[in-house]
Amino acid sequence: MGWLQPLRAARLSPHQRKVQGTKVQLAIDFTGQLNDKMAGFYRSKYKRPDGTEGILASTQMEPTDARRAFPCFDEPALKAKFTVTLIADKNLTCLSNMDVASETEVQSKITGGTRKAVTFNPSPLMSTYLVAFVVGELNYIESRDFRVPVRVYAPPGHDIEHGRFSVDLAAKTLAFYEKAFGIDFPLPKMDQVAIPDFAQGAMENWGLVTYRVVDLMLDEKSSGAATKQRVAEVVQHELAHQWFGNLVTMDWWEGLWLNEGFATWASWYSCNIFYPEWRVWQTYVTDDLQSALSLDSLRSSHPIEVPVGRADEINQIFDAISYSKGSCVLRMISTYLGEDKFLEGVRKYLKKYAYGNTQTSDLWDSLAEVSGKPVHEVMTAWTKSVGYPVLTVTEKEGENAIHVKQNRFLRTGDATPEEDKVLYPVFLGLRTKDGVDETLALKEREKDFPVPSLDFFKLNANHTGIYRTLYTPSRLEKLGQAAKEGLLTTEDRAGMIADAAALSSSGYGKTSGFLNLLKGFDAETEFVVWNEIISRLGSIQAAWLFEDQAVRNGIRAFLRELVSAKAHQLGWEFSDSDGHVEQQFKATLFGSAGLSGDETIIAASKDMFAKFIAGDKSAIHPNIRKSVFAIALKYGGKEEYENIIKLYHESTNSDERNTCLRSLGRAKDPELIQRTLSLLLNGEVRDQDIYMPASGLRTHPEGIEALFNWMTENWEELYKRHPPNLPMLPAMVSLLTSGFTKPEQLARVEKFFSDKNTNGYDQSLAQSKDSIRSKISWVERDGQDVADWVKTNGYLE
Repeated sequence: MGWLQPLRAARLSPHQRKVQGTKVQLAIDFTGQLNDKMAGFYRSKYKRPDGTEGILASTQMEPTDARRAFPCFDEPALKAKFTVTLIADKNLTCLSNMDVASETEVQSKITGGTRKAVTFNPSPLMSTYLVAFVVGELNYIESRDFRVPVRVYAPPGHDIEHGRFSVDLAAKTLAFYEKAFGIDFPLPKMDQVAIPDFAQGAMENWGLVTYRVVDLMLDEKSSGAATKQRVAEVVQHELAHQWFGNLVTMDWWEGLWLNEGFATWASWYSCNIFYPEWRVWQTYVTDDLQSALSLDSLRSSHPIEVPVGRADEINQIFDAISYSKGSCVLRMISTYLGEDKFLEGVRKYLKKYAYGNTQTSDLWDSLAEVSGKPVHEVMTAWTKSVGYPVLTVTEKEGENAIHVKQNRFLRTGDATPEEDKVLYPVFLGLRTKDGVDETLALKEREKDFPVPSLDFFKLNANHTGIYRTLYTPSRLEKLGQAAKEGLLTTEDRAGMIADAAALSSSGYGKTSGFLNLLKGFDAETEFVVWNEIISRLGSIQAAWLFEDQAVRNGIRAFLRELVSAKAHQLGWEFSDSDGHVEQQFKATLFGSAGLSGDETIIAASKDMFAKFIAGDKSAIHPNIRKSVFAIALKYGGKEEYENIIKLYHESTNSDERNTCLRSLGRAKDPELIQRTLSLLLNGEVRDQDIYMPASGLRTHPEGIEALFNWMTENWEELYKRHPPNLPMLPAMVSLLTSGFTKPEQLARVEKFFSDKNTNGYDQSLAQSKDSIRSKISWVERDGQDVADWVKTNGYLE
């Protein structure tokens, strides 16, 4: 046997030659060791109620780590039926994809004692990356509201009743997906397991889904509305994979979006059915759509269907392109075909390719067959080309017509002719007082389109299209007035703000113009619109983080003025009568006002924090715990820091522990910054969570500088502990570098990595550098513009 390191593969050379075409059975005896890398077959530690440490064994095979667990042909198209036998101590629970076929006593060859051998029924045809097994001390709860048993498992130390929301939701979701997708869930059971050490959010192993604890276990008494929504979306995402990815699988990793884009879309679709009061399609515009548009505006982005040649490239495409842009493409085609026709095509696709593998063209074929529309023609460019367009709209006075032109949009605003050759079929979604016309499409570089009246029109109704829209300043002003008159939906208003912000930051307009636009939204009443306003002002603050302190204070004063009145109007008391969205609205405004310097909210936060630390756990409502902790550390000192560290170690609530970690970096004291950095490698924080304390440090210049310096001093250890073929290193490289905003800082990043082998994180590094370049261009272009606006509008402190 020879080891082919670049391919992460082994070559077997049999002693006897065989005639080509002869069928042989290959049997391999092998041994392995449970690793601590959260990949393959690995160990995870937890604390029992009595304080002793327990260990369970779990798996994470996707994308290419089944080969860590057992010899196999580890490619998605090479499906097989798997029969698993696990030998373990009698007191341990053994789980795999299928149900148990038999359990017998055996003599252990390793320990010599009596153990149990649990053999599971053969699986359906499936890919190696979906094979899973878990062995350990596990408690469970069960729902019988579905055709087959649905369970949630968790190790001791976790209240198993905190899995009640997820197990009940899973049962309902499986039944819903069976009806929506037209195919029964084919396995005899569905287990969901909380794993203490877990690199991803969750993994869709067929019949045995594994999760981070915080993404499965929900204590509804001590978790806020945002956490509940996150758990619901993750559970429904993973269960959608039981059809999209497990039953029908992409034939190679360049088709990853067929798995992840579909599961992302389906989670929003089902969440909207189960919880219409959450209004998730509004949130979608400011969440998945903006994530996709943000990453895809970088020169270093990639097509949805991206060629993959090396195993260490695969982890890097589990990103906002495969997930978010993929789901946006599906939402766009659903709008184009109509939801009923879209789902009919999806059912045809699933039935035709069940237990097989597909390419994107197979999906387009099914959708075209049921709709009779040219799906290949209108969709191919969206998946095979990188980027998306900005549509420039001008008005033809006296003709009741508009002229629309498309060009590639880059965050740096400098697309070259070579980068601007793709012409996208763009659905205009023209909103007028007569309604929405979904039939209009721009398929060429530019074209005139009639409109009923120039008094009111808007493109990209509800922002189902993947593009930015550039209006003239006068039209943007009119749209602002139309928003006040109720002519625009919530999605329209949030999307319009997002477009205006992105276009001003890339040089299509002035940042001062965008700031003036926001002043007109002071009477806005919808949460997602306010959330987008706060997010976009946060982007300005991030780009100006190393600029003159007076200007930075002025931007902060504007934000405070904008949000404080609304925050005080909504208040920060919560009752059972508050709706799901209202809870998030109150929490977001409270946090934004406090972190931008609202003295009343700062004082209230300090008071709540003091009572909470003194033992009154009801003093801080779960919806605002994150904000109170952040405010306490930003405006506090060593005492508050020590209290948060203590709470992190003592709390048994995963959501609360994560909130502690995320807030620590807010402390700016040099000694406390170094204390936070020490958490990244000293074992005090689980390897899966080291990005959390680092994320808080990105909120201030001192922290950003400290992060990069720490990385340069600890690179060898970071690289050793998180090798590039695992997902954490690319994420950390981005987090540790992308906060920079100055040319000399970019030069430091480039110099440090100039002699490094960047395989496995090269794409992440390139995107980080592109992000820095975009901020450099923005500040160089509009630095004086913003300074003048802050002064003219009286925000200089």
